[in-house]
Amino acid sequence: MAVMRFHFAEAGGDPVHWVDLARAAERAGFTGICLADSLAYPRDGDPRYPYTADGRREFLRGKPFAEPMIAATAITTATTTLRVTPFVLKLPVRPPVLVAKQAATLAVLSGDRLSLGVGISPWPQDFTMMGVPFERRGARLDEGIDIVRGLCGGGEFAYRGQIYDLPAVEITPVPATPIPILVGGHSEAALRRAVRRGDGWMHAGGDLGELATLLSRLAELRSEYETSASARTSEFQIHVVARDPFDTDAITQLAASGVTDVIVGFRSIYDATPDTRSLAEKVETITRYGETVVAAHR
Repeated sequence: MAVMRFHFAEAGGDPVHWVDLARAAERAGFTGICLADSLAYPRDGDPRYPYTADGRREFLRGKPFAEPMIAATAITTATTTLRVTPFVLKLPVRPPVLVAKQAATLAVLSGDRLSLGVGISPWPQDFTMMGVPFERRGARLDEGIDIVRGLCGGGEFAYRGQIYDLPAVEITPVPATPIPILVGGHSEAALRRAVRRGDGWMHAGGDLGELATLLSRLAELRSEYETSASARTSEFQIHVVARDPFDTDAITQLAASGVTDVIVGFRSIYDATPDTRSLAEKVETITRYGETVVAAHR
């Protein structure tokens, strides 16, 4: 049986439950928990969303999303082994030096239990509300990744790019182990960014045919990039959303296709109806999943 790492994803339910759910996931054998990022819901603006079948984002209205770095702090304080991964942090709308400081502090305090998922928001309104230009957002993300990685590596770090001009500075403390930076997105640019700048890729969901195409393209890009002298030697992580998490054969097939980590949620994040499940019901589902699926793939 192929080994697989499992990450629990709570679909915007009651934030009061999240710490207890994290503890339950840790007991059930999950490697980590994924935390979604949503800044605010604008009354007016572009409603399009690239990861839903109808391209709409009304599922976000009124849904609670805790700020992921703050939620990650609470969760790592309440657990001992569980990793936390923003899924994904909208890095281009945030100051990268501040994100580096937050990430380094969280990694140190948690004992190196942070993986940093990053990506580009599809909505211009997220940039507007944060006072950041929507134009050149790809370059802004690329440079943000470079700055976060450089500052979290320790010592003095300077950066001069198209977007950012950072004089030599140093942050402390920094983690002893590099923070894995995972890039989300399904576009060609996102896949290239994951391979060239990241330590892995995060899948946002979708049908199996699309996933197969994305995994094939990732493999091509990795083969292309790893012929260069600057290729990374660390494990390239591939985090994929499980369409049917209780299908153990499907999990096995994902592992055989090169997937290293599976993201498991028991309610779709795209479900716009109220989540009426009790905390006890959620914990029972996590526990049963650990006994029937996670244990089978260790």
